Amino acid sequence: MSETTITELINQYGYLGIAFLIAFENIFPPIPSELVLVFTGYLTLTSKLTIFGAIIAATIGAFIGAVALYGVGRLLSVTQLEKLVSGRLGKILGLKASDIEKASRYFNQHGAAAILIGRCIPVVRSLISIPAGMTGYPFHRFSGLTILGTFVWNTVLILIGHFAGRVWSQMLAMVDQWLIVILVVVIVIVACLLYVKFKNKRN
Repeated sequence: MSETTITELINQYGYLGIAFLIAFENIFPPIPSELVLVFTGYLTLTSKLTIFGAIIAATIGAFIGAVALYGVGRLLSVTQLEKLVSGRLGKILGLKASDIEKASRYFNQHGAAAILIGRCIPVVRSLISIPAGMTGYPFHRFSGLTILGTFVWNTVLILIGHFAGRVWSQMLAMVDQWLIVILVVVIVIVACLLYVKFKNKRN
């Protein structure tokens, strides 16, 4: 899917287009969520789209895509998936067997944190749902962590596009260069939200 097609879909279908593209990106990693989200942020200045509405639409889309891959993980083993992506399907999806193994290893090492933080890492953010499904990770916890992680990620990138304005495309190039910094910011925000949540529960 080309950059032009992505921007046209958002322009034409608004929130529905955003949700569809982000859901699609979760299932087909080669589609860059950074492009979708940063451009969406810019559109909040030039269309009827609002920042909050765009964030919600993107989060719903991400959750739908994540649940679809969680379901795949419940049905297939790592070996079966690696065989699938080693063939024609892998070429279509732009995936390699090593991507499946990488996501599985990352999940096994980090558990819940892998679901939360993995939402902000290219390729991993899509595939991390699969090992979560394979291990039977509780769906309600998976859902909560997925929504929180994607909500923060979507918020940061949409705000970048909003404040960048007409230079959103230049800012998009900088997002790739500053991905680690953005990831750290997202982790800090998520950590603060979790701290406030648990503190309120104790009180």
